[in-house]
Amino acid sequence: MKAWSVGALIACWLLGPACAAAGEGTKEPLAEPAAHGEPEPAPAADAAPPSPEEELLAEVNRLRADPPAWAANLRWYRSLFDGSLVRAPGEIALQTQEGPAAVDEAIRFLERAEPLPPLRRSPGMSRAAAEHAADLGQSGRTGHAGADGSQAWDRLNRHGRWQKTSGEVVSFGQRAARRVVIQFLVDDGVPDRGHRKNLFDPGFAVAGVACGPHTRYGHCCVITLAGGYEEAER
Repeated sequence: MKAWSVGALIACWLLGPACAAAGEGTKEPLAEPAAHGEPEPAPAADAAPPSPEEELLAEVNRLRADPPAWAANLRWYRSLFDGSLVRAPGEIALQTQEGPAAVDEAIRFLERAEPLPPLRRSPGMSRAAAEHAADLGQSGRTGHAGADGSQAWDRLNRHGRWQKTSGEVVSFGQRAARRVVIQFLVDDGVPDRGHRKNLFDPGFAVAGVACGPHTRYGHCCVITLAGGYEEAER
């Protein structure tokens, strides 16, 4: 089995404990702005609020459904730059590596990108994501290797069987779904834009999502990805 990884970890807060850039993105092959577009229907009065994981996957799917429209979120983020610093109201200033040029590049990418089908959420893949999020959060580590040496595809196979291709993206420091997706899209300091490539890989059809506390960066989110997934019997 051949493995290759894309991306590199960036820790980029100027001040404060949280890292505002996404972590590494991997793929294993087998061979805050106003919402854009149509308003979403209001939830029923007795409906439970969506979980952070549901919100994050929904945001990823809005991105995939209409990339040019989603670019409005990046334009909002671009407006927060003061040189290479991001100064969001009420937040600690963030020092980026590439400055607004990386955001401009991401906007151009979205303006040309084709729509993709939504990712289906998998219970087994979400358990694999939760396993890694808990591991990273408790240890304060970053990256894709588990404390036991496992990689994303190993953890996916503990809860089912991934098919065709698999991958994983990890974010640190952000809680809001749109801000996490902005991290992945801009990929500040990641030359090959591995997170962005994974979110727009047409080979991925299924996803697992988990978010949780992180002892060093405050919060982390893990998204596992696969071309297909056979759930384990429970």
